[in-house]
Amino acid sequence: MTGLPRIQELWRRAGATVWYLPLAAVLFAASLVYHDNGTELGGLPTRPFDALALAAIALQCLPLAGRRRWPVLCFGLVSIGFALDQLRGYHSLAGIALPIALMSVASHLEHHRRATAIAASMAYVPLAVALHRLGPGEPPAEFVTFYLAIALAWGVGSWARHTRGLEAEQRRRIAADTRAAERARIARELHDVVTHHVTAMVVQAEAARYLTAVPDRLEQSLAAVTDTGRRAITDLRHLLDLLNPDHSTEPRTPPAGRLLTLVEQTRRAGQPVEFTEEGTPAESTGSADLVAYRVVQESLTNALKYARGSRTSVRVRHGSGVITVEVGTDGSGSKTPGLSGSGRGLAGLRERVDVLGGDFSAEEQKDGGFVVRADIPAGSPS
Repeated sequence: MTGLPRIQELWRRAGATVWYLPLAAVLFAASLVYHDNGTELGGLPTRPFDALALAAIALQCLPLAGRRRWPVLCFGLVSIGFALDQLRGYHSLAGIALPIALMSVASHLEHHRRATAIAASMAYVPLAVALHRLGPGEPPAEFVTFYLAIALAWGVGSWARHTRGLEAEQRRRIAADTRAAERARIARELHDVVTHHVTAMVVQAEAARYLTAVPDRLEQSLAAVTDTGRRAITDLRHLLDLLNPDHSTEPRTPPAGRLLTLVEQTRRAGQPVEFTEEGTPAESTGSADLVAYRVVQESLTNALKYARGSRTSVRVRHGSGVITVEVGTDGSGSKTPGLSGSGRGLAGLRERVDVLGGDFSAEEQKDGGFVVRADIPAGSPS
């Protein structure tokens, strides 16, 4: 690994340290330049900087570079530096590192947060007592006020942690909803493709059982089964392409003439189908063509299942900005033995049409027939 990739890898490994190192360096330099401008707790007289002051400032500033990766260690070192700073009377600007380190503990510590807060509070008591005895006797209210200010820093860190948790939970919910929607979409496609072709094959194979005495018609029936199987394999391959990460996410719209092919396939399965198509399809229909195709496909599948042999009509009209699909059966046929529905087909069609802002209805007629109608806006996004 050389060049830019190596630099990117080193940057990734460095992580938060790269971001917080400048903060630690700037605070360290500012503490050396600006004297008598830091936190003064207990009222001890200010002492000039010496070698021990440099150590106290370094203990408070430099650990901030690792405050996110090692928050407890960072807070412990900063606390030692702060105590040394106050007990010696340096009162350096580096004292502001203490609330920063405490916020990091509250925000990034995964375990034992309450125990850490209690330990920090207990450690503050002897420091306050020592400063009170060494100093001119400042009132206890000063130490209480400082403790409340530090507690506020802990509260800010806890709030940041809580907010980050809510955002992470929201991202997980969005990801889960996205996965569920994608699974439902693929399930609908599988249902539409597999159910239609398999139903047609079952009906054709059932009819072939009674044609053993008529070799020509038997051969035609078996050829229809074979052709339907090939179409099922082709459609399944198209569908499985959606699972390929490199595959385009755009919907696969059935090419021109697929509706007529679908009708012919159903006719070969023994279903009398009247097909009418009116108007001229728009140049750009978005997902409307695919949804219209699925409406016809599912409706013909149901006709083969529940009204086998009944007269079926398919009407498709291309209007101004809308595709109207109507599929009806007269209910004079019979149910195909061995086939039953899951109820997902019509529900899936309703979802498809609703997504595009259209209207869908599926109603049983008084004469026992069934009519499926869909008004699908053309040009809607997928």
